[in-house]
Amino acid sequence: MVALIDLQYLPTLEYFSVLLSSERVVIEKHEHYVKQSFRNRCIINTSNGILKLVIPVTAKHNKASISEVKIDHRSKWQSLHWRAIRSAYGKAPFFDHYGPALEKIIFKRHDFLFDLNFELLSFCLQSARLDVKLSETSAYVKVPEKGITDLRSAINPKISYTMRSFFSPVPYVQVFGNKFVTNLSFIDLLFCEGPNARQILLSSTRGI
Repeated sequence: MVALIDLQYLPTLEYFSVLLSSERVVIEKHEHYVKQSFRNRCIINTSNGILKLVIPVTAKHNKASISEVKIDHRSKWQSLHWRAIRSAYGKAPFFDHYGPALEKIIFKRHDFLFDLNFELLSFCLQSARLDVKLSETSAYVKVPEKGITDLRSAINPKISYTMRSFFSPVPYVQVFGNKFVTNLSFIDLLFCEGPNARQILLSSTRGI
């Protein structure tokens, strides 16, 4: 199965379950930007509960291609995000192993949201040794050709993962709280479980 999917910021575990269920993944590079989606936000677990991290984008994107949407660097979002991530996972077993590489990517000057998200996705896949074949669209097509499953905007913060059939969470030990929090950003699993993240993801994947 070939999946056509949007590119997201430090995606949820559900997103990675979809990638693992696919023979090949095509990243949508020419869609219009969608507000209030996972394209520029992720969810982490902190001592105060769930926290949403949002990358600010410039107001001048209107109907521009997602690959042309620029990050608004007037705010100190990089410092804010990294401070939150370090506070949340600094004591996680594998933070010292993976943290420096993630920090480097976040603080690297990316002008475009798409470029940042793609580098972060590559980091996640490589860190967990996930073999996923990625490609990008060359143009926007409203209705994909036969054999391609359209999952653009299927995974979004407005609808719980429980309303879809991609992902069945397998509990693992998290940094905070006695109650397991499901479907956070992939980095929650990576920092907590390290090399075991791959097996947990595989066990959580239900297929498409």
